Amino acid sequence: MKLSFTKMQGCANDYIYLDCRASGVPADIAALAQRLSARHFSVGADGIICICAPVTPGADGRMRIFNADGSEAQMCGNGVRCVAEWLYTHGVEKPVLTIDTNSGVKRISRQGAQLWQVEMGAYSTLPADLPAIHMGESPLVDQPLTVEGKVWKVTCISVGNPHCVTVVEDMDSLKLEAIGPAFEHHANFPERINTEFVQVVDAAHLKMRVWERGSGETWACGTGTCATVAALTELGICPAGQEIHVQLRGGELVIRVLPGRQLLMTGSAVTVYEGVAEV
Repeated sequence: MKLSFTKMQGCANDYIYLDCRASGVPADIAALAQRLSARHFSVGADGIICICAPVTPGADGRMRIFNADGSEAQMCGNGVRCVAEWLYTHGVEKPVLTIDTNSGVKRISRQGAQLWQVEMGAYSTLPADLPAIHMGESPLVDQPLTVEGKVWKVTCISVGNPHCVTVVEDMDSLKLEAIGPAFEHHANFPERINTEFVQVVDAAHLKMRVWERGSGETWACGTGTCATVAALTELGICPAGQEIHVQLRGGELVIRVLPGRQLLMTGSAVTVYEGVAEV
């Protein structure tokens, strides 16, 4: 069977996009995500994103995201921008789009060619919202976490999906393939965790690497970048209300923390190519 797809990327966070508005999500989507995401052996991606018919009245579409290991995620900040770009170039030419996700409806505004701003919603530092266990019930800001015998200071943030943020002195020297899985599968996070390692350049500029649950190290993570800025705002390092520029391996995202812990993310959404895969 032949499967038409669009390859898109936001800050090099690349996914295979399927138009499922009429057909629905393929029954074997988990196996498809594993097979087609395999780099060097197939299309290669961080996963598959299905563009579905909306479930909320008045919404323009729905996003469902499946990681490279076949697991389904709640939300992808880079992915939702690409869904907006795909819809915009496939007949839904509106300056503001609303898209259903597994973590609620997101409002996305076009800022220019291949540039979108996402209203990501409010973040939380409460253990129950991640979820996190064995860490008490107080906000998880600047808390110790022992990972394979080493104590890290972490701030845990839910932005619709769970994140664990830690500040490091030298981001580039980290061996994420060694330490990332230990964070992801830590016993304190029963649904696993995304982990961000952030280096502070100054109060408005950060560098970040991310280990995503289900995908490993990716070149960018939109929700992770939001969680990072939220965490550093909680720590008093980044000022709320100002644009914070975060440099990722695949490009830059700009984040603002608004009143009520609301997050605003601006970044690119680029179509790489369209193709047909034999599945």
